[in-house]
Formats: sequence, structure tokens, C-alpha cells
Amino acid sequence: MELPSLLLCVLLKVLAVNCEVENILIVAGDYSLSIYEGTEQEILPKIVVPHPEYNSTTNNNDIMLVKLKAPVYLNSYVSIALLPRHGATIPEGRMCRVSGWGYTSPSGGQIPSTLRTVKLPIVSTQKCNSSESFDGDITENMLCAGYSIGGKDACQGDSGGPLVCEGRVYGIVSWGRGCGEAQYPGVYAAVAKYRRWIDNTIFSYYSRCNNHN
Repeated sequence: MELPSLLLCVLLKVLAVNCEVENILIVAGDYSLSIYEGTEQEILPKIVVPHPEYNSTTNNNDIMLVKLKAPVYLNSYVSIALLPRHGATIPEGRMCRVSGWGYTSPSGGQIPSTLRTVKLPIVSTQKCNSSESFDGDITENMLCAGYSIGGKDACQGDSGGPLVCEGRVYGIVSWGRGCGEAQYPGVYAAVAKYRRWIDNTIFSYYSRCNNHN
């Protein structure tokens, strides 16, 4: 079974400055970064489509589409997570799962060699935007998840990773204050706010392709 060759990822800070397709390699089916397991599928990108209103100062609209040169094949090591419908919300306190190969300590150190994952509760935008937390820096296009006591969070190196709630990718790791700090949950691009843009971008790309045939 083929995975449609269009992937979703966060707009990394380095890509905001130098958004060149030759700087990206997409790997599906990977688990260990230090061992070649034979399950990996490496695909080069064809085009990248950053959100036209991305703001590197506020991190608003921190999302990008990547069109692949070849399809990804689904198997027991590669599967898909669905996207939420446009405008869908996830209630406060709902447990979600974030995954990545980022640092496991705010002080840095070595990145883990294997994929890590942690469950986090959704934090309301009102609480995340309070004066005790991000004090108004959270836009309507962002989602917060984490514990008020801190301790568990995404970290540097996890950017672009999925926050999966109820089997759907509701968030993409975007930014935060440190890692796992009390009162400062992780901040994610709220995918449901972009579903229409995602669909329209895909449709317009394939429409142009068909018109050239």
C-alpha cells in the first residue's frame, strides 16, 4: 500500500532561513539512529511549501508541507496517523502522545539513539496564555500540552514531531520555554487550524499537474 507522497512537518528554524530541498532527507520506518535495521525508507523531497504567513518572531503558522519525489510504502514498520478535520478541538486534560529523537534533558547532552515517546495532557489556551505561563504569546493557531509541574515534555531535536490524540495528529512540535519547566507546557502548531490550507495546497498542486498533462 502506498502512502500519499505528501508529508506534514514543522517549519524548522534552519529551514526558515534556508528552505532548500537539498537540505532535507525524509526517512520512514526508522527506530534506531545508530543502527541500520533494514526497515528504513529514504525519500528525497520534490518541493517544500512553507505556510505563506509563517512568522519567525512569534512562531505563528509554524507548519510546512513536503512533496516527496517517490511514495512511501506502508508495512508493519510504517503506518499513518490521520489528520483532524478543520477546526476540530481536543478537550483540556485529554492525553496525547508526542514522539521524537530530541534531547531527554533540558541541559542537552547526547540525543537518544532510539525513538522516544511520552504521554502529555492538553492544556487550555487560556491557562497556557495566563500571566503565570506564556502571558499572551499563544496564538489561536497553537496548542499546548504538558504537566503544570513540568518534568515531561518535547525538547530540542523534537521539532516537527507529531502530537497524536485519539489517533490523529493534532499538534506538531514547535517551540517552548526550556524543556519540561513547571508552568510552561510545550507549544505545538495546531494542525486542525490548517486542515483547509493543507487540503487546498494539495489540490492546487495536483490540479496544476493535471493541467500540464
